[in-house]
Amino acid sequence: MNAFAEKLVIANLTPSQFVQVLETLHMLGSAGAGIELSSLSTDVLVDVVRRASREQLRAIADHPELRSVFLDEIFRRMSEHFSPARARHVDCVVSWRFSEGSGEDGYDRFQTVIEDGMCVSSTDLSRTPDTTITLAVDDFIRMATGNAAVAAMFVTGRVKVKGEYAPAVRFSSYFDIPKPSVD
Repeated sequence: MNAFAEKLVIANLTPSQFVQVLETLHMLGSAGAGIELSSLSTDVLVDVVRRASREQLRAIADHPELRSVFLDEIFRRMSEHFSPARARHVDCVVSWRFSEGSGEDGYDRFQTVIEDGMCVSSTDLSRTPDTTITLAVDDFIRMATGNAAVAAMFVTGRVKVKGEYAPAVRFSSYFDIPKPSVD
């Protein structure tokens, strides 16, 4: 799967074609063909996002199934890339709201809990958040893969924060995210 993704010339695909490729891969994974998006290494996923245009990422965000697949995959990987040493003495609950979602209020929601040296993310919203971060899914995909300048997204209003600002600003520093390579 990694070799295929690395060879894919994403720039030659329209947003619709890009989604069609991802839909096909997801369908093959769901059918048990052994080809699954979740098998992409994080380095390759970061690179795919880097090579994708804003329009291609927006097409993922607009696709109900792929939107969910990408959000689930990013949140699943958070615990794998969490650095307990960087988050020593940190206890926080971050709620995430993604605009244009399928939730009753028009948002998709997740919650990330960092405490006792562990990081767990899920759709379980039972904890009272220290901060709530609201943004578009395509911006989150870019931000979570290190393909966006987080500070610029805050300043330009693409990321909105309700509650404590410090956990939102420091959040990405608690993770070892592979750096996008530059061609």
